[in-house]
Amino acid sequence: MPTRSGARLGRPTRAKKTEAPVEITETPASALRNQVCAIFRDAQRTTATHRKLAVNLRKIQESCCYEPVSTKNPSEDQFDEKAFNHEFVRCVLRIMPVKKAESVGEKLIRFIGLFLRHASDKDNELLDEADVDTSLMPETPSTRLSSEVLRTAQSLMQAKDKYVRFRSTQLVSHIINSLEAIDDDLFQNLRNNLLKRIRDKEAMVRVQAVLGLGRLAGNQPEDDGKSDDSDNPSTGLLDKLLDVLQNDSSADVRRSLLVNLPILPATLPYLLERARDQDAATRRAVYSRLLPALGDFRHLSLSMREKLLRWGLRDRDDNVRKAAGRLFRERWIADCAGVPPTEEAPPNFEGLLELLERIDVINSGVENGVALEAMNGFWEGRPDYREAVVLDDRFWETLSAESVFMARSFNDFCRSEGNGRYEALVEEKLPEVTKLAFFLERYLKVLVDAIKRVANLEEEDDEEDTVEQEFIIEQMLHIALTLDYSDEVGRRKMFTLLRQSLAIPELPDEVTKLTMEALRYICAPDAAGEREFCSIVLEAVADVHDTIVDEDVPGEDDDSFVSAKSDLRSRENTPAPDSKKETELTEEEAQEKAVREIIINLKCLHIVQCMLTHVTGNLKDNTDLVSMLNNLVVPAVRSHEAPVRERGLLCLGLCALLDRSLAEENLGLFIHFFTKGHTALQITALHILTDILNVHGSQLLDSTPAVIKVYVKAVKGGGRSSEVQAAATIAASKLLLGRVISDEEVCEELLKSLVIAYFDPASSSNQTVRQALNYFLPVFCFSRLENQNLMRKVSLVALHSLLNLREGLEDDDVDVEEDMVSMTTIGACLADWTDPRKCYSPEILLDGEKKGVNGDVHLDFACDILERLRASISKAEKKLVAGLLGKLYVSPNSTEEKLRETYETISEAVEEGLVTDTTGRNALYKIHVSLGKIVNSLDEQRPAHSRTSRSVSVAVDRQSREKSVASNVEEDNDNDNDNDNDNDNDNDNDTVNGNKRIKIEDDSDGNSDEGTVVPENPSRDELVEDLLSDEDTKMEDVAHPEQEAPKANINQQMLPQAPRHAIQILWRKHCPDKQMRPQRRTRRNHKRHTHRHKNRQQNDMILKRILLPLPIFLQKQHIRRRSPEDGPRPIADEGECADGEDVEAADAVVRAGEVHGGDCVGAAKGEEGCVLEDDGGCGDFGDGEGG
Repeated sequence: MPTRSGARLGRPTRAKKTEAPVEITETPASALRNQVCAIFRDAQRTTATHRKLAVNLRKIQESCCYEPVSTKNPSEDQFDEKAFNHEFVRCVLRIMPVKKAESVGEKLIRFIGLFLRHASDKDNELLDEADVDTSLMPETPSTRLSSEVLRTAQSLMQAKDKYVRFRSTQLVSHIINSLEAIDDDLFQNLRNNLLKRIRDKEAMVRVQAVLGLGRLAGNQPEDDGKSDDSDNPSTGLLDKLLDVLQNDSSADVRRSLLVNLPILPATLPYLLERARDQDAATRRAVYSRLLPALGDFRHLSLSMREKLLRWGLRDRDDNVRKAAGRLFRERWIADCAGVPPTEEAPPNFEGLLELLERIDVINSGVENGVALEAMNGFWEGRPDYREAVVLDDRFWETLSAESVFMARSFNDFCRSEGNGRYEALVEEKLPEVTKLAFFLERYLKVLVDAIKRVANLEEEDDEEDTVEQEFIIEQMLHIALTLDYSDEVGRRKMFTLLRQSLAIPELPDEVTKLTMEALRYICAPDAAGEREFCSIVLEAVADVHDTIVDEDVPGEDDDSFVSAKSDLRSRENTPAPDSKKETELTEEEAQEKAVREIIINLKCLHIVQCMLTHVTGNLKDNTDLVSMLNNLVVPAVRSHEAPVRERGLLCLGLCALLDRSLAEENLGLFIHFFTKGHTALQITALHILTDILNVHGSQLLDSTPAVIKVYVKAVKGGGRSSEVQAAATIAASKLLLGRVISDEEVCEELLKSLVIAYFDPASSSNQTVRQALNYFLPVFCFSRLENQNLMRKVSLVALHSLLNLREGLEDDDVDVEEDMVSMTTIGACLADWTDPRKCYSPEILLDGEKKGVNGDVHLDFACDILERLRASISKAEKKLVAGLLGKLYVSPNSTEEKLRETYETISEAVEEGLVTDTTGRNALYKIHVSLGKIVNSLDEQRPAHSRTSRSVSVAVDRQSREKSVASNVEEDNDNDNDNDNDNDNDNDNDTVNGNKRIKIEDDSDGNSDEGTVVPENPSRDELVEDLLSDEDTKMEDVAHPEQEAPKANINQQMLPQAPRHAIQILWRKHCPDKQMRPQRRTRRNHKRHTHRHKNRQQNDMILKRILLPLPIFLQKQHIRRRSPEDGPRPIADEGECADGEDVEAADAVVRAGEVHGGDCVGAAKGEEGCVLEDDGGCGDFGDGEGG
């Protein structure tokens, strides 16, 4: 019974091989073994009874350890502590070979840990508390048992069997996490053994090792935990675990360390770093387990809070985003409100404002900041806050950065989410437009006063206050952009306020931009509204520029906008006349004045720039815009001050978008800025050129062809910065994807440069380029068939350039394998991008199989490859290009003419042996056979009257198969070919290849009006005799077509002239005149022929022809005459080429016709009725009428 119980525990019948590493010393069975094994047997069934079983096992332990054993009258029921420990360890050893998938192993290990913890607690209760020394571990039966179990388990942690290592490490880790104290000597041994297991090749072992070391690391002394001696396994435990956390390849190992490592100042940065882990479950564990266990989030630094929010809310995995949003709206708000997370509390807006302050809403609440995304999820997940928010007058009178952002985020959420479900809620809580305009005016005045005060006093505190006031106005303007201006009073008030604010020179740029957007939103959307908008803005520009005029010439306040700009231009181009004021200025004052003029000019240009982004009409139709262009933008472009010149260039580019002639005139100027400018100016010029081409089309390239060279040069990179290359890559991708450029040559050059840049190792460090092209290239190719054709045209050229690039790097002893993928992978990418099955087609459903697509693009690709192979290229490139043939898809729905042309081209390549290497030759044969199938099917689908009847039948005596008996023999010479052609429909007496043929008349029944033409060849009878013998025949392959193939005992009359890699014929050994289709042997097939072969099974014999095709001169001798309408004929109707040198069985088979109802040898016909005529063993498929 005990042996049976132990066997059941360890499951030896299922894991005999895994028991070998665990040696268990068997002892005689005893009552104690029965009791212990019974408890373990029950523990492996369910965890619900573990506590009860632990109590029962403790009673057995107490009876063995605390009750004295009688030495005078020993009995079988009396056992000591040693016996109990032996039986306990014996059961533990039974667990070691259990596989990971078996749940019994997990249950028993949990039971062992529970029992040891329970027994240790009971032993401590029995000890006298007064006698316990806290510095020493008490010696109890439970501690001795735990030590023995741990020593036994750690001896198995280096076993060869991976499951033994796994279970032993799991047991040690579980016991370590269950007990409160371990002996010091044992502690060091366990730590050293666990450290060895963190380098185990099995991830499941490493997971268990880090679970145990995580508990040990918490007890590590500070001087020992941060040791630099990495070679010593007894030191640097924390460093080793942090190294595993960063570099282990298994996500389970990293996640286990993330959860189990102690949260210390030294480990916290490494733990939070896992928010960028490549495994989604690990990233989610940071937000769902680590950060909630961390406690108050305010202990984190401000930058770390912002990073964690941004990483979590913008994660690509939806579960991570949900976990991050839940953490923000539930745990962090509870920390700020001072409420335990387990309790439900009413909405606390003071806590919400503090939360926004803790995430630095002034910096994170701007455009592309994370605070708006966080608050959007907050309002969605906290309906209690959504209903309780109050935006009354008191709220607007005492705005802060946090409160106004709360109002802005609430307004955006209600107007954008829920399909208008919350619009009534926000309309109810927000003030009307007039009241909001008054509040905005008030805060604008505060901002301007603060800016002037800072400019005069230069106090840092006031500058911080200015930033906050600016943020408040920005948020209010964001709210103004969503209001309803149907109320005329509110509209006029807001319109007047915005118009006046534009004329303030001190207004910050971001506020100016939002003011411009709000002003354009209020104006009418038609042309009249646009003219009014431009007029108001240019008036504001004149007012801003008048500040310079007022300083220079007092009393000339009535200068117009045009005169002011003219005065500015004259001052820039020519020196001013003698002025006493200027001569009186000191150098410092003159410098301040120059800086002031630059600032004012930049302010004017910025206002114009913001205006032009909202103008869509023609430039020449608006006189105000023409005046602005001549008097402000053009002088700015000619300015000697770099900031003014760059801002003027940007305004000129925006003006060029409104007028085609202006754009065409200034293309050379933008190219000049790209060539001569610095990095930022080059990027600006690229953006301008791209926008111009998008707006006005590619016709501008005809007048200025140098534009395309700008993109090609920038994409190649060269000595330019990575930012310029990234900007050019994105711009070129937009031009190609948007079909802006129509010239095919230009598109090819641009696309080729992008393909080369994608695989170029020089761009491996430029992640912006790689990421942009990683998205663009598949989308571009799979969006349109024309794009795939374009990719096909540049593929081989790009492949050649990349091969030369790789060879050049290898010559320079550069390790290109790290940064550049293999050339085979590049070829596979090019073939995949041109795959017609992946191209979008509106006629085909997305979920349907794309088997009926037009595959002309890959047929053209095959022709390009063959043309490239015929060129003078290197051996390496020829091998690489030839391998692409095997990756092409041949569609039967391609154009018939294209199929036949490609088939002829490939047939020529096969005949001339264009490809010599094995891989390329197999790829060529593969596409050859595939095309042969399709062309055969096309021929079979032709109408019957378009085919020339070539089928004939034969009457053969059944009793004499070895001789061809015919009635009415008629010999034809080569001279009679012309006469025979006149009667081709009635007779087929032509002579083929100079061989005389014997015409066999129709059979007596008149069932067939055709005859078989058999050449007069004395060797034919011998071949037939050999074929009809019962001996097996085998055709040997030959290596070269020039060598004479060994004679095979085959009826050459019945073999077609086909490529030797495409045909397989199955012969019956006992009935050689019968031919059959290859099919899987089943019991049904054997039973079907039992009546004919009784107890003998049929032995089929596969005869394979040699792989290489016939030489050309031989094929020319054996080509029969064909009708003109036949067109190019395939060499096989079905076949398949294997990947290796040998060719697998093709499916081109022939059938034997029956005459006189017997088994006579008749005309061998193809599967679709094609005659396999006799041409000396090198015949061709005939065009039979079927049969």
